[in-house]
Amino acid sequence: MASKGDNVVVSNMKLEKLLCMKGGNGEGSYANNSQAQALHARSMLHLLEEALDRVHLNSPELPFVVVDLGCSCGNNTLYIIDVIVKHMIKRYESSGHEPPEFSAFFSDLPSNDFNTLFQLLPPLANNGGISSMEECLASNGHRSYFAAGVPGSFYRRLFPARSIDVFHSAFSLHWLSQMPEAVLDRRSKAYNKGRVFIHGANESTANAYKKQFQTDLAGFLRARSIEMKRGGSMFLVCLGRTSVDPSDQGGAGLLFGTHFQDAWDDLVQEGLICNEKRDSFNIPVYASSLQDFKEVVEADGSFTINKLEVFKGGSPLVVSRPDDATEVGRALANSCRSVSGVLVDAHIGDKLSDELFLRVERRGTRNSKELLEKLQFFHIVASLSFA
Repeated sequence: MASKGDNVVVSNMKLEKLLCMKGGNGEGSYANNSQAQALHARSMLHLLEEALDRVHLNSPELPFVVVDLGCSCGNNTLYIIDVIVKHMIKRYESSGHEPPEFSAFFSDLPSNDFNTLFQLLPPLANNGGISSMEECLASNGHRSYFAAGVPGSFYRRLFPARSIDVFHSAFSLHWLSQMPEAVLDRRSKAYNKGRVFIHGANESTANAYKKQFQTDLAGFLRARSIEMKRGGSMFLVCLGRTSVDPSDQGGAGLLFGTHFQDAWDDLVQEGLICNEKRDSFNIPVYASSLQDFKEVVEADGSFTINKLEVFKGGSPLVVSRPDDATEVGRALANSCRSVSGVLVDAHIGDKLSDELFLRVERRGTRNSKELLEKLQFFHIVASLSFA
């Protein structure tokens, strides 16, 4: 990791080992800046439960296995796993069967702060033996499943064949496995000169991002089609957009393509970094359209699409005092830093990273009213079954 003023170019080879949400429990950590994701996830619980109702109930003698892909390091993943397990216990009971034992795998890249996540993990209830919904509810503050962490990229195989009942992944699939090589090549038409994100980029750049997203999603589906049990279900949520133009990234564009972009330009204009240092940094995120996503699922052919829609999630900024411009600016800086700070630190060093996000905060403060009115996220929500 770069420290002080050291500069390190983050290559595609390093991205997988480096990329993660900001760990720990500090002000800029993901754990303390993922309230918006929690609110958005809760607003979609009815869709998740619809997906769970399609899961085939296997013999209760066999463990029921759930995976959260891209779990990160906060309470959100624990909440979702708890929702899934409790819903499936209800389903087993309503069908006249004893619930099976449950196993939950929390998976993310090796750089994820698994230590913080597992410190939040509640103790196991009754040695894991939950025999009824009443016991599950009575075990408040405890978990009714065995837990394990699985480090690795979800764009490749992570589990044995036909071993998983339910895959869940929220707010992760928009992260690319790597930056498209053409976007980093100064000789290419897709070179993203002057920008740190796809938003507002030229057609060649936008198409390079789109191609990388679809290649990654295809790899994701291939891996899951091997790992999932027959009759299993998958619930996926990622950043989406309503525009057909891939260079119009909607809410993600406003988050990374306006004040965050301007803050990088500030560093260049102030002589703190050179143009090339800015131009060689790109946020590896792509907000998909419904059609982008659907094309890949249909081409793969392994999964039945039960639901595929664009869902309005709301603002990524959660503030207690909307009229306090300073709080809004700080929320913008912390939101950006919690998801991109590790990459920024590695690219320009901790000291300049502090300077960058300070400028993001100042710009957010000056434009607080516009941010609260216009910064809205849309999500692709997909419920897929494996026949």
